[in-house]
Amino acid sequence: LDYFSKGWNSEVYENEMEERSAFSQGVTIIQNYLAHTKPNDYNIIDLESRFAIEIGNEESGLHTVSGIIDRIDKTENGYEIIDYKTTRKMPSQDKVDNDLQLSIYLKAFLARYPKEIDHLDKITVSLYFVKHGVKLSSRRTKEQLEELEKTFLSVIKSIEEEKFDPILSPLCDWCGYQKICPLWKHKFAETRKLETEEVKTAISEYLDLKGKLSEEKLRIAKLQSLILQYMEQEGVERVFDDADIIAKSLRKTYKYDAEKLRTLLEPLDKWEAILKVDGIALRNILAVLPTPTKQAVEEAKTLDKESVSLSVKKNKIEADDDLV
Repeated sequence: LDYFSKGWNSEVYENEMEERSAFSQGVTIIQNYLAHTKPNDYNIIDLESRFAIEIGNEESGLHTVSGIIDRIDKTENGYEIIDYKTTRKMPSQDKVDNDLQLSIYLKAFLARYPKEIDHLDKITVSLYFVKHGVKLSSRRTKEQLEELEKTFLSVIKSIEEEKFDPILSPLCDWCGYQKICPLWKHKFAETRKLETEEVKTAISEYLDLKGKLSEEKLRIAKLQSLILQYMEQEGVERVFDDADIIAKSLRKTYKYDAEKLRTLLEPLDKWEAILKVDGIALRNILAVLPTPTKQAVEEAKTLDKESVSLSVKKNKIEADDDLV
């Protein structure tokens, strides 16, 4: 716990409450783990084990896969490869049995100890979910490892052939590729010094107007609330000044009982006419669909329309510098 406290980085959290909650959760996880773990019961042969293996051939191209294996144990009959997970949800055993990451770790292990390929039945691969104190284990066959290479080459080929758009997420703060990422590279580019005054002025003016717009929207919302309160108090639907009139209108939105509508419209062959795919709902269930189904769903989509907009957030590094 002392090591955990000294290595704690509070700067990655948005506010003090979030940071305290995460720290407390970390302490609880460590305490629970130590309470159920007896160090003398394990024979750890490596921790944070780095690897780099080659996949492919001259025809398909050689690709280097690198990473870090959290832990490798020597067991009574063989070995166990363990990866620690901090996720809130635990996957099914079936997902662990087909987990790509564990298969890669096993392949890296076999590159280091090639003779163990004949003893796959004695090598366990495990995911340890620290928030739940649960370890899910599995094994792999030679056929699965051969399929792993095919899957990897297929994924690499699809990435090379398709447009691979970046996705902004909290993980960006730890990414080592910001300097070449379309979402971040402008921040690091030397060409920033060579930008025209017109562009610099445009950026500054845009951010200034954007900030004023947010303030004005907030002010408008407060004024609207006050005016509506007055209308309610006086029992009026419109208010006047010398030039304009403000009128109150009530908009109602309704939702329908889907089963009742279906009963009414299906006999008239009108049910299909009102059905529409809900993109948000579809994205929410994609994560739990089987991989083949997920791939088929992705193949079924076509671009309907696209638009470009700008969003603004504080430059965290610059903001931090201002506080120094």
